Amino acid sequence: MNPFSSGTRLRDMIRSIRACKTAAEERAVVRKECADIRASINEDDPHYRHRNLAKLMFIHMLGYPTHFGQMECLKLIASAGFPEKRIGYLGLMLLLDERQEVLMLVTNSLKQDLNHSNQYVVGLALCALGNICSAEMARDLAPEVERLLQFRDPNIRKKAALCSVRIVRKVPDLAENFVNTAASLLKEKHHGVLITGVQLCYELCKISDEALEYFRKRCTEGLVKTLRDIANSSYQPEYDVAGITDPFLHIRLLKLLRVLGQGDADASDLMTDILAQVATKTESNKNAGNAVLYECVDTIMGIEDTSSLRVLAINILGKFLSNRDNNIRYVALNMLMKAISFDDQAVQRHRATILECVKDSDASIRKRALELVYLLVNENNAKQLAKELIDYLEVSDQEFKEDLCAKICSIVERFSPEKIWYIDQMLKVLSEAGNFVKDDVWHALIVVISNASELHGYTVRALYRALMTYSEQETLVRVAIWCIGEYGDLLINNGGMLNIEDPITVAESDAVDVVEAAIKRHNSDMTTRAMALVSLLKLSSRFPSCSERIKDIIAKQKGSLLLELQQRAIEFNSIIERHKNIRSSLVERMPVLDEATFNGRRAGSLPTSVSSTSKPSVNLPNGVTKPYASPLVDLLDLSSDDVPAATSSSGGDFLQDLLGVDLGSSAALSNQTQAPKAGTDLLLDLLSIGSPPVAQNSSASPDLLSAAKDNNKSSAALLDVLSSPTPPSSTPAVPAGMVDLLDGLSANPSKQEEKGSSYPPVVIYESSSVKIEFCFSKTPGNPQTTNIQATFVNLSPNTCTDFLFQAAVPKFLQLHLDPASSNTLPASGNGAITQNLRVTNSQHGKKSLVMRIRMGYKVDGKDVLEEGQINNFPRGL
Repeated sequence: MNPFSSGTRLRDMIRSIRACKTAAEERAVVRKECADIRASINEDDPHYRHRNLAKLMFIHMLGYPTHFGQMECLKLIASAGFPEKRIGYLGLMLLLDERQEVLMLVTNSLKQDLNHSNQYVVGLALCALGNICSAEMARDLAPEVERLLQFRDPNIRKKAALCSVRIVRKVPDLAENFVNTAASLLKEKHHGVLITGVQLCYELCKISDEALEYFRKRCTEGLVKTLRDIANSSYQPEYDVAGITDPFLHIRLLKLLRVLGQGDADASDLMTDILAQVATKTESNKNAGNAVLYECVDTIMGIEDTSSLRVLAINILGKFLSNRDNNIRYVALNMLMKAISFDDQAVQRHRATILECVKDSDASIRKRALELVYLLVNENNAKQLAKELIDYLEVSDQEFKEDLCAKICSIVERFSPEKIWYIDQMLKVLSEAGNFVKDDVWHALIVVISNASELHGYTVRALYRALMTYSEQETLVRVAIWCIGEYGDLLINNGGMLNIEDPITVAESDAVDVVEAAIKRHNSDMTTRAMALVSLLKLSSRFPSCSERIKDIIAKQKGSLLLELQQRAIEFNSIIERHKNIRSSLVERMPVLDEATFNGRRAGSLPTSVSSTSKPSVNLPNGVTKPYASPLVDLLDLSSDDVPAATSSSGGDFLQDLLGVDLGSSAALSNQTQAPKAGTDLLLDLLSIGSPPVAQNSSASPDLLSAAKDNNKSSAALLDVLSSPTPPSSTPAVPAGMVDLLDGLSANPSKQEEKGSSYPPVVIYESSSVKIEFCFSKTPGNPQTTNIQATFVNLSPNTCTDFLFQAAVPKFLQLHLDPASSNTLPASGNGAITQNLRVTNSQHGKKSLVMRIRMGYKVDGKDVLEEGQINNFPRGL
């Protein structure tokens, strides 16, 4: 034995590796074997080359590097003996892939073996080529493979067909060379050659339109005859699988027929009879039969066919839904979702079975069935399906309730025939799964209730009844306390009674008890408690007899650890104690909300802070409407999620302003030193006049009560001004910048407003080609809005055509662009283009204007693009 050879056999190495108890022992054994193999390779001993390569393949499968043995594969392939070639080709397929450069060295050996006299060597070469063929090898060896498609031995023809599939995938340009020989394979009697020939034709049809037309005209009838012969053939033990003759060939033939019949009525007519025969005669009690039936249904849905055959296919899918196998039911639901577009009525017949699948124990089947039910809903069956889903909502699993709630709410919103039905169904959902309902859903419910003036009494009574039973549902509590605050008098007086409801006896103290319970509940969040405080303030005016009790309830919240609740409690208590003469006007019922505006905001169709010339919207797959982004996508960089949102009501959900809840201003003890956010003063919130100023003292006391007390002083000062019929000279001055409800602007306007709204022109951008100058002006009484006149001057000697100016701003700004005066910019400053802009700064006084601009134009037919960032705006804008 050569001292440098690896003496251990493959079985001995495997045994020693399996005997290792730790990973370190295994690495030691592998390291020793690899060292012996390297020594043998360096010695270039041909006697142990095949043994070394066999060991390397096992080591490779364990995950260790074996790149040092790649050349040994090539040496074994080049040897004359079949055993050496076999182990060499096996190593080639395992240790190398098409990205290895060393693979180029094996092309010549493959070409020789493809022309070898021994058919087994030819089979080895075809097998290797079909697994690791690269585009270069495909071009070099395609003629040999094409010739072998007509080889005398069926096994070689089968392997050559599979190798041809790999070649045409790698180099589609070679597809035309295989069309005629592939068509000849469809006449084979040998099932192995036939199935590979069908697969080759399928790949050619996908790659080449010419091949598709060729097979449609010349091979469709033959394929139909072949499928009929197989379907009607007697028992053949070598091909039988669970009573089905060669189901694999069945499926391949059906796939090819689907491609041939798609978009071609003549080809579809030829295969109609055989598809009906396969669909009716194939047994579905075994998995093989179900596989053939599924492929047959897919083919029927894909070809140009009459509705009768599609009804048959949908009925087969309906039977699949009753199968005990979850996989069969899942694929049936998937196929039915596609079938809806072909024949909705046929799918509707299986609605009951689909609804049962919604209640299935398998989560994936439940979700897919729910999506299918959602697609089945129309004006005729909306009530029935909504009732079925709501009934199931009560007993459904917790993890499924969120998806189920979302679909039910969407169905109710889309197909509600009348508002009372909409309100009834939404109350059922809120009662059964209110904790899983998203915010925009109950916001929309409040908007609908606000618009249904004849149902106010009915709604508040229904919510009161539901709240008595389902007080743990958070969103139900929110909607109920909002309605009690707005329409509490109707609850007490049984106002607006409908014929379908029974009268209810509710005392004023009972209504207050419900709202108080919402505040005291340990699991009520800050939003619910804030809404309850607003509701109590309104009830203090509607129920004078309970005013003192309400004042005590609100006063208890003065010591709340949540700054938002503490501030509201202080302000509301001040209104109840000191400003009774204006309280009733402050807490009047909210005006009817604009339902169209809310739906527009909810769908995201209102203008955003990015302005340009009008562009269409893009509908995304999930149903959200996204503003047209191109060509501003690269320009924006300011609309990412980390940009702070605007605090004005125009940038957020207007319903939060309606409810008097500033969700963004909640603060725990860790944020005690922060000044209250703009928009938290209740009085200004209720009257929709604006936002109070931010507290001027930046070094506020860390004491939470002191911070609230300082903020209360400004609110109390404003209330004193309002409650006095003729304000005396000693009345405390309203803080600077605050809106006076009686006299418009306060007596202490800012210095900038005293100076006027004129600003010097500013050159905000200048390059070798274009100069931009901005002239600023302010609208009297609206300091947040800045009017800008942009003047564009061409500094180059060439005329600029197709001039387009675009701009983007952060989310706290809103930008409006008027059309430009022209789109042609004369050369050498002999003319200019003007364009008006209007910018609204929701953070006026806190943040300065910032803008990113882009200009596009053409010079001598060539596109030019310039862009930049503008930060040099005058202060005070």
